[in-house]
Amino acid sequence: MSRTHPRLAIAALAAIALAAAGCAQKHPEPRVEQPTYTGPANQLITVTADSPTATTATLTAWDRDGTQWVRAIGPLHADVGAQGIGPTSESATRSPAGIWTLTEAFGISPSNGTRLPYRRVTPSDWWVSDTRSPFYNTHYSCAPGTCPFDESAGEDLGTAGPAYDHAVVIDYNRSPVVPGAGSAYFLHVGDGTPTAGCVALPGADLDRVMRWLDPAQGPVIDIEVRDRPANS
Repeated sequence: MSRTHPRLAIAALAAIALAAAGCAQKHPEPRVEQPTYTGPANQLITVTADSPTATTATLTAWDRDGTQWVRAIGPLHADVGAQGIGPTSESATRSPAGIWTLTEAFGISPSNGTRLPYRRVTPSDWWVSDTRSPFYNTHYSCAPGTCPFDESAGEDLGTAGPAYDHAVVIDYNRSPVVPGAGSAYFLHVGDGTPTAGCVALPGADLDRVMRWLDPAQGPVIDIEVRDRPANS
């Protein structure tokens, strides 16, 4: 039977201990940069894509603390428009770039505890996308077959399925409303695929964000493309 020199044994044990410590070492989370938003809102959601044509983005919720922003939720994976983020219209499938207020919510399911004004929708609740209608890009209640607009150019919210179990209205093109500039943009439940222009999260993540939103804090959403160096 061979015998190991005590000093060699101690050195081997020390090397094993160091290797184990290295494997278990915790690496810091990637640095999340401060938002550039300087408006009056005290709650901010940033949705940031890596390129104008990317169909996924990073969503982070922030609380204002003096002159700084403190991360409240995220970063989370979000799906955005099939054509990415940028200028949009009724014929495009982009998520609208810019900063928009978040003032109301709706859903097929009962409220998930959001503090935003919440409307539980039925098949008589519509979002009007008829560009010739005076109700364009607004909610309207009417029984199917009786509406004063082209129902084929609108969304019957109550029959849309799981995507609208819960949703927050993104106030793009609402004040003033420009016919044809795009309608029915929501933060809603996603299924992991690109959207027609909305921003989508997994249901549990959306519930968490909606419960965090506080209308008294004037929340806004900033949908943007990440700035990249010219040589990147």
